Amino acid sequence: MTTRNILFSTAVLSGLLCFTACAQPSVPANGKAYTDTVTVRPVVITDHVKFDSDDPAIWVNPQDPAQSLVIGTDKSAEGALYVFDLQGKIKQVVPNLQRPNNVDIAYGLLLNGKRTDYAVTTERITHKLRFFSLPDMQPIDDGGIPVFEGETGTQFRDLMGVAVYTSKNGEQYVIAGRKTGPQDGTYLWQYRLSDNGTGKIKATLVRKFGRYSGKKEIESIAVDNEAGYIYYSDEQYGVRQYYADPEKGNEELSVFGTTGFTEDHEGISIYKTAANKGYILVSDQGANKFHIFSREGTQHKLLKVVKVSAGHSDGSDIVNVPLNNTFKHGLFVVMSDDRTFHYYRWEDIAGKELESAPTKK
Repeated sequence: MTTRNILFSTAVLSGLLCFTACAQPSVPANGKAYTDTVTVRPVVITDHVKFDSDDPAIWVNPQDPAQSLVIGTDKSAEGALYVFDLQGKIKQVVPNLQRPNNVDIAYGLLLNGKRTDYAVTTERITHKLRFFSLPDMQPIDDGGIPVFEGETGTQFRDLMGVAVYTSKNGEQYVIAGRKTGPQDGTYLWQYRLSDNGTGKIKATLVRKFGRYSGKKEIESIAVDNEAGYIYYSDEQYGVRQYYADPEKGNEELSVFGTTGFTEDHEGISIYKTAANKGYILVSDQGANKFHIFSREGTQHKLLKVVKVSAGHSDGSDIVNVPLNNTFKHGLFVVMSDDRTFHYYRWEDIAGKELESAPTKK
């Protein structure tokens, strides 16, 4: 999942990037991370998908944030993308996808002379990326874009994770991960997106990067567009950090979250309180918890651990834009293993210990 670099109105953008002072959170005693003892409950639980909920992404409607959408994957050989409204009701289903795993959202890609918002999902059985325009969910990929081409063995093409990076100059890239791969620093592949000349998406491979512990798999990928970083969960090992810009090289910048997790490191979401401040939320799947780290730089301090009612969460996504009267400081969407997605208010996750992004004055 990527964190949003939304290319639309100043009013919405001001909700994403805080350049004014925010309320100071309480400081945990003795400098240690604060652990909630009470399970945080969602304010909305979505309708059920048919087979296996796995990963969500949030599209913020630029004209009316209250009409924003949540896109969720139904991970099956006969799977689909489900489109939910902010009340958790199914608005649309995109069927006949062959095991869609992860999904991400991006804004403003130039196709056929028009800025286009889109969702991208990984179709594991076909080893393809699938792209759909937003909000109408029409295919814009000529049937899908193959990735990890030339890799030997089906397991090295078993497509799972995906995230989109939008650079400061407007270039867009998709980062793809697979269930298994080499440990030598070429686990993730990054592709530049463009128009193929007919108004559909073209993906050009620009680099291979990313170390892998070999312990389990790499699924969750998140991008911090403003800070220019990629994060991914190396399950049962930790969270790895790299530059998002291919021209900055393939040096690993940090590994964090290597202790304290019960089972797998899963979904990564980034909540922004200022241009370069905020929080990185990482799912501790086996414990139904999220470990919340500081966002700044490459030293990511554990600040808080929050228990949620969503079960064995794989994927999550978050925005800090005020959407409606329920989600005034942003929306945190978490997959649950009961075929649903849970919607949480940011302030319920933050409590007194963490900041919220300022609302528009």
